[in-house]
Amino acid sequence: METKRLIYLGIFIGSGLGSWIGSVLDHGNFFGVWGIVLGGVGALLGVWGGYKLGNW
Repeated sequence: METKRLIYLGIFIGSGLGSWIGSVLDHGNFFGVWGIVLGGVGALLGVWGGYKLGNW
């Protein structure tokens, strides 16, 4: 796969998982503080992971 596609996939999966974990912490609110913060952190980790996988 191309590196660009892996980065996009990492953003999608990372932000989704981060938002889900944040919503669990914030009692089901995806748009709460924890959902937004952990979604952003997950997206950044997804970019990093997709880049690393693409250059492996």
